[in-house]
Amino acid sequence: MSDRLPADAVWLGLDLGTQSARCVAVDSAGQVLAAASRPLTSHRDGNRHEQDPEQWWSALAGACREALAGIDPARVRGLALDGTSGTILLADADGTPLTPGLMYDDGRAAAQAERANKAGGYVWQALGYRSMQPSWALPKLLWLLDHERAAAGTGVRLLHQTDLVTWRLAGRQVASDASHALKTGYHLIEERWPLEELTELGVPESLLPEVVLPGTVLGTVCADAAEATGIPAGTRIVAGMTDGCAAQIGAGALAPGAWNSVLGTTLVLKGVSPHLVRDPQGVVYCHRGPGGSWLPGGASSSGAGVVSREFPGADLDALTARAAGTDGDAVAYPLVSTGGERFPFRTPDAEPFVLGAPANEAERFHAYLLGVACLERLCFDYLDLLGAPVDGPLTLTGGGARNRYWSQLRADVLGRPVRLPEQAEGAIGMAVLAATSSGASVQETAAAMVRVGAELHPDPARTARWTPVYHAFLDELVHRGWLDRAVAAHAKQRAAR
Repeated sequence: MSDRLPADAVWLGLDLGTQSARCVAVDSAGQVLAAASRPLTSHRDGNRHEQDPEQWWSALAGACREALAGIDPARVRGLALDGTSGTILLADADGTPLTPGLMYDDGRAAAQAERANKAGGYVWQALGYRSMQPSWALPKLLWLLDHERAAAGTGVRLLHQTDLVTWRLAGRQVASDASHALKTGYHLIEERWPLEELTELGVPESLLPEVVLPGTVLGTVCADAAEATGIPAGTRIVAGMTDGCAAQIGAGALAPGAWNSVLGTTLVLKGVSPHLVRDPQGVVYCHRGPGGSWLPGGASSSGAGVVSREFPGADLDALTARAAGTDGDAVAYPLVSTGGERFPFRTPDAEPFVLGAPANEAERFHAYLLGVACLERLCFDYLDLLGAPVDGPLTLTGGGARNRYWSQLRADVLGRPVRLPEQAEGAIGMAVLAATSSGASVQETAAAMVRVGAELHPDPARTARWTPVYHAFLDELVHRGWLDRAVAAHAKQRAAR
């Protein structure tokens, strides 16, 4: 343990996911002392996806009260919060929401994305992602300004998902973090808003929050928030990161070439690079990382959410056991969102498909598990094509990582070892980041608090078995016009090395 981490301290990690709000209490040695969560509900309508922002606060407050019920208040020193990337709303001068929360995969802002890319393309190119997608925060902000009457009011504020909660915790508006501000167009190299481009787009400077780097102390918990949440008044509020970055910290993936693959509702990959990774297709983007490093990654619209959609109410443990014994080679493209694919390629009209003919429900289930693994392999092949270092240690986190067979299948398809942290969740990462308020670096706190569990090694025979299936998956994506032939060719060449 770092000498700068108080042995008796408790650090809180707060997480706003798609389906739940969570609080974990972790000590300086990484032991989880308590955890609790509350469900969140969404409304989907075509390519629109919204949540009630008030639900974020009420659910998180309830989770905090439960988690802290048996914790000595004197031990609680700091907290940090993560949220879904690109989720925004408008609020009034008192922090009261004026609009629903437009979620991370809401795809309504296609026309506004074109405007944003025309006005700010030079900046986006400098930042490495070249263009914005409709689901990013800035296009959605432009949509709100175009369609919401509340946007014309006095004192209107843009808030990222976590900004609403930190405002409530501090009792006043505090700065946003640069991680959440990335998709709103924040200039991560120059650490400022690109005001000339935003003014051209009709975004008032008064709408924009102050932005600070993750790990910055924003303020302390106020008395009203302490009563609502059970978090002691005076607890330090530390600027957090997006959910994918939070999981990366929680996995301890902080060395150059290290990667964390978060398999939740969707698949999110985050790695560490000594240099900015630039993507001509704009599907990979970089956060700023600790010590001047960059955190390249991408967020897919495919992932484990397809399981709940395709197999509602199923006994997944039993289905996994049956799937593990199948010999079928069917593979399914595991798209969750109706708004098309975002990573490792961008295709607004992408839709699910199944290659092969599953003989029964177990084989159909296996096809989706295999589809996620194939998509994950394509993500790494694309990142390698861009020049991102991808050969460091790989950790698997997210709800999907709890399925041991699925994790082994992913290791086999990837042909590389994978690590499973004992506590595979973004809230742990936020507890680690909160602990940096003690004066220790994020590398020090991660070394002290992140506990690696199992390591799974690929079976070479299984890797050889699944490689032709992966190639057929690539061929189908090319045939449908979704995947560039050059990317598929690079993936096949890399498999032959």
